[in-house]
Amino acid sequence: MDFGFFCPTRILFGAGRLNDLHKQALPGRKALVVISNGRSTKASGYLSRTVNQLQNAGVATVIFDRIEANPLKSTVMAGASFARENGCDFIVALGGGSVMDASKAISFMATNDGDYWDYVPAGTGKGLPLKHKPLPVVAITTTAGTGSEADPWGVITNEETHEKIGFGTDDSFPVLAIVDPELMVTVPPRFTAYQGFDALFHSVESYLSGQANLMSDMLALTAVEHVTAALPSAVEHGDDLEARTRVAFGNTLSGIVMHVSGTTSQHSLEHAMSAFHQDLPHGAGLIMISRAYFSHFIGKHVCDDRFVRLAQAMGMTGTSAPEDFITALMNLQHACGVDGLRMSDYGIKPEEFRKMAFNAYDTMGGLFANDRSELSIDDCVAIYEASYK
Repeated sequence: MDFGFFCPTRILFGAGRLNDLHKQALPGRKALVVISNGRSTKASGYLSRTVNQLQNAGVATVIFDRIEANPLKSTVMAGASFARENGCDFIVALGGGSVMDASKAISFMATNDGDYWDYVPAGTGKGLPLKHKPLPVVAITTTAGTGSEADPWGVITNEETHEKIGFGTDDSFPVLAIVDPELMVTVPPRFTAYQGFDALFHSVESYLSGQANLMSDMLALTAVEHVTAALPSAVEHGDDLEARTRVAFGNTLSGIVMHVSGTTSQHSLEHAMSAFHQDLPHGAGLIMISRAYFSHFIGKHVCDDRFVRLAQAMGMTGTSAPEDFITALMNLQHACGVDGLRMSDYGIKPEEFRKMAFNAYDTMGGLFANDRSELSIDDCVAIYEASYK
């Protein structure tokens, strides 16, 4: 029942809140505006609107537009060098989870020497202490998937070692987050679904985690209720602002709940998949393994009551069987049109499963400690095998 709660991020939530950016007490006078290497942020006008807001607040800007869907260490280092060269004193992350994650990593390396992997405390990272605080980050999320606007974590891929690892400190919470559902209406349906399921699994895992507590339970169940109820409409009708708002709310709660509780090894298993297959969207990978993953723990009967409560939060009122969570999950995947995802479409092959299982343990083994029963390497391989098509 004990918990610690720390979320120092000021959050502005609601449609149209980007328009209030210029009214905020911003943490510097020159911003590195970080966006993805795609075209959507520019084409939608969100970049120009953000720059105008910053200019109205007396802030100068430079743009760094190289962030990948699964951000790479080399890109982080390039962004940090760009920030130093241009004398930036804070960062504005404008985009989805990859942009916000990369911005946190860039903020570390803009003020600290060496290589980003010198400070990563897992895998082949050296785990060195950071000598200087990172640059402040303002997070303006244009998707509802990672909750990165409300947590300190950034997940970065080391392309040299095929390691995808999350890292953060109390200093890497964004100082300000703007969650404006109007910025999410242009996200295409399949990415809306991938991102929504990522948010859902953050809360599902945190509710099932051995670190769950009174506070995280409240946040997680509320997030699950909102995402489940609204995601199908957000996928089918992208301009449904009410649905977008409810999914965004669930997503932001999911970001907070990960810091109050903690996700489980499902995330480790997926990070290993996309570490080797850069084009695999994180949410899609989670969807692919979700049925086999959660079925494994239902078979262990380690927390039947929690699976029942999740099924109820997903709309299956009156249920008393933990297996009904799987039914609710499959129904939601079907409603969002993502029940046919295939590993093979992203080049994943069965002969990689054992390598990926070891990678999951070696790079993000800490999340396995949150599982309510121990997963062996063979168990991980079996989950991959059951998920393959």
